[in-house]
Amino acid sequence: MPEEKEKYIVVLGSLLSGIGKGIVSSSICKMLSFYDIKILPLKFDGYLNYDCGTMNPLKHGEVFVLDDKSEVDMDFGTYERFMNADLNGSLSLTGGKLFSEIISRERKGDYLGEDIQIIPHLTGLIQNKVRAAYKENKLDVLLIEVGGTVGDIESGYFIEAMRELALKQDVVFVAVTYVPVIGVVGEQKTKPTQISMRSLMQLGVQPDFLVTRSEKDLQENTRKKIALFANLEPERVIDNHDLESVYLVPGALMEKGFDTALVKALNLSKNTINEALLNRWKGCIPDENGKQKIKISVVGKYVKLHDSYASVREALMHAAHVNGISVEINWLESEELEGADDAKVDQILRGSAGILVPGGFGNRGIDGMLRAIRYAREKRIPYLGICLGMQLMAIEFARNVAGLHDAHSTEFNPVTSNPVISLMESQKGVESKGGTMRLGSWPALLAEGSYARNTYGTDRITERHRHRYEFNNAYREALSSKGLRIGGTTPDGALVEFIEWTDSFGIATQAHPELKSRPESPAPLFREFIAHAKNHGLKNPLA
Repeated sequence: MPEEKEKYIVVLGSLLSGIGKGIVSSSICKMLSFYDIKILPLKFDGYLNYDCGTMNPLKHGEVFVLDDKSEVDMDFGTYERFMNADLNGSLSLTGGKLFSEIISRERKGDYLGEDIQIIPHLTGLIQNKVRAAYKENKLDVLLIEVGGTVGDIESGYFIEAMRELALKQDVVFVAVTYVPVIGVVGEQKTKPTQISMRSLMQLGVQPDFLVTRSEKDLQENTRKKIALFANLEPERVIDNHDLESVYLVPGALMEKGFDTALVKALNLSKNTINEALLNRWKGCIPDENGKQKIKISVVGKYVKLHDSYASVREALMHAAHVNGISVEINWLESEELEGADDAKVDQILRGSAGILVPGGFGNRGIDGMLRAIRYAREKRIPYLGICLGMQLMAIEFARNVAGLHDAHSTEFNPVTSNPVISLMESQKGVESKGGTMRLGSWPALLAEGSYARNTYGTDRITERHRHRYEFNNAYREALSSKGLRIGGTTPDGALVEFIEWTDSFGIATQAHPELKSRPESPAPLFREFIAHAKNHGLKNPLA
């Protein structure tokens, strides 16, 4: 009896990036999970970086960190938020990882006597890794998202590997394409889709489904024209136009029968929806209709590209939903506050129900963030600091409350006489930049009576980290005596994980709690921050 074939879904792009392949991939995973189908996503990115750790957030978006210390593409944040699951680094493949392994194996002599080529050596390695992920996770289906666009040199070999995989296993190809409307003409244009489908077919791949991205509903004549050029029945061209929330996409695709079509195409035995799972998801989708709206000012250094803080944005939305309100995010470039007088700072930040300073690296914009933190403390506006936002909260308090006027971080001023923030001992002597920070999931012990302890409802937690600098223990007593509470430390007490103001709600953590926030399980720290911001906004509508 022949061995049952493994089942894969391969999601491909078209002529341009940024059209929502990650949302489509996450939605497919979510839809099939409603059938109790065990499915996980695997992402391929063609760049030659080993991982995302050394990439500029303003160019690539946020670096997402997993529990196992992996620094991965921001699409993994979307996957985890939709799937409500913790993923691992083996599900992230990059050109850098693949070529590194090929060269390493060649140097060891694994290919003695052979000419090492893209086909079959590289494509074979890719298939081995894909199949290993399928087997090790004991999946019913593995979804593979191919980053980049059709025709990219850097992803062509991966598409070839998927073509070869389809010769041996059950593979369904889903192409995501953009259908633009030229403003003057007002007509949905199919030519970009035609060209991308032709390119895909030249690579030997015939898509089984086409998901179209557009601003408005896909018109029926447009669907039929696309289907003709893609060699598909019109019902296999799935409309995925813009919606109010990305979390509505799974439901919208299910309304078009995409879930049942995929189950049938893969010949899956699990074909009945678990209504409890579906209803739970529907109840967690953020909805702004008819809700009180509060303004949260996010003061950062990468706000020109909102995707730099994608997880912060989503965590705020999740927290707002469970608090029964909606959030308007006021994205503020921290440099706007530098050199501004008090009246200008007040003008910029007035009306904020809460102020949040997220993570970041480098000296640019630091003084502006410090101004925002001082404003929040003095005006008693709820404050949440994340990673760099915690370090700057400590510096601001040291300068303006404890009287250490030159307090700073050695990251920004190596010769400061009051290094309230300093390089971690474990980081001294580290020269390589990639994958060398304090990364991944780390435990913390929360102090009794602290905001942190009350927020999490337990004394021991774990959160994800990504940093090199830390609160300098030499300043614990000096700052604590002036009212800065140490809300949590590592279990051995060696590193400060949380600090808090004691006369108003201000809390900061060295961790990145936004990375674990999901619609079905909002991050506790964000939930509590928004609860206080909601209360502040009601009492002080003009702050």
